[in-house]
Amino acid sequence: MFDLDGTLADTAHRQRFLERTPRDWDGFFGAAPDDPPLPEGVRMARESAAECEVVYLTGRPERCRRDTLDWLAAQDLPEGRIWMRRDHDRRPARVTKLEILKRLAAGGREVRMLVDDDELVCVAAEQAGFTVVRARWAATSAALRDAQERDGRT
Repeated sequence: MFDLDGTLADTAHRQRFLERTPRDWDGFFGAAPDDPPLPEGVRMARESAAECEVVYLTGRPERCRRDTLDWLAAQDLPEGRIWMRRDHDRRPARVTKLEILKRLAAGGREVRMLVDDDELVCVAAEQAGFTVVRARWAATSAALRDAQERDGRT
């Protein structure tokens, strides 16, 4: 299971939209199609596809689905189900992502690993018994970390 922003997609060029008050969420998500891929995450996703089903778990809102599908295809990433946040769900990613992980596991699916850059998501998943790989290969601004936790939007 792979996160997108900060794990597969480099968001550095659009983090500036979150440094404003109020934060410009439309600008932030509107710039996502221009994200460069993060080679380490892309490599891991492709290698994982040789052994298991790849699934994407993102804090992006549902309204970004078309752009997300197009971006994944343009990067030649493995096809897989994409779990996205409901458009008006503002709960922190550590809550929404863990909810999906638990639902999948309860339904009999084996979650081999979660690859994510959000430390709070990683800690919550580990505490729930999931194997976690921390994606530490991208630069994340303080504004993005704050937005992930406080605004519950990515």
